[in-house]
Order: sequence, then structure tokens, then C-alpha cells
Amino acid sequence: MLLSVTSDRTAVVFTPRGEIDFDTLTELLARTEELPASVTGVTWDLRQAQFIDVAGLHLLAGQRQDCQDAGRILAVVGLERQPRRLLQLAQELFPAGRWEDFLPGGLLAAAG
Repeated sequence: MLLSVTSDRTAVVFTPRGEIDFDTLTELLARTEELPASVTGVTWDLRQAQFIDVAGLHLLAGQRQDCQDAGRILAVVGLERQPRRLLQLAQELFPAGRWEDFLPGGLLAAAG
């Protein structure tokens, strides 16, 4: 898995390429912990992440909480077919997790 990070003083975009699974989760989380306090917006561009498993759900839920705690705006863009389907299943099975927030049209889904 490769991770591209682009940023300016107030916004950062994480673009993982490959699978998001428990083998890659630690690296992804480590990169998110390096954000300076000046960052007010975090975007996860998942166009190049063709597959996520439950680790991807942990990543997104954790990012939602971390951004809320830090007063940052979180956006998720570019959900491919498999990640979108996993989020839909998670929403059907565990609606309390508010997985619809990440789906197109949800609170955290950005056009793109």
C-alpha cells in the first residue's frame, strides 16, 4: 500500500493506493497523528483504494472521532464499488455506527 499525502497549512488529503487492511492500518494511523494543529480539514480520497476490510471501517470511524475532537472537518471522496458496498453492509448491520455519513450524500461524503 502506498500513501500519498498532500497538504497546505490548513488542509490535508490522504490518498491511499492499494488495500486498506490490518496490515496497512498502523501506517495509516501513524501518518494521521503527525498533523499540525493548523490543519482544519482532512480528506480521505479513496479512489485508488479498491479494497477495504473492517480495518478500513476502523480507520474511518477513528478519523471521524479524531476530527471531531480536534475541531476539524472530515471528508471522504472517491469510494469505489467494494468500499461503498462494505459501508452499506455496515450501515445495514450496525446502524448505530452512522456509516451512512461516509456514503455518497452522507454528512462526510464530499462531491468529487
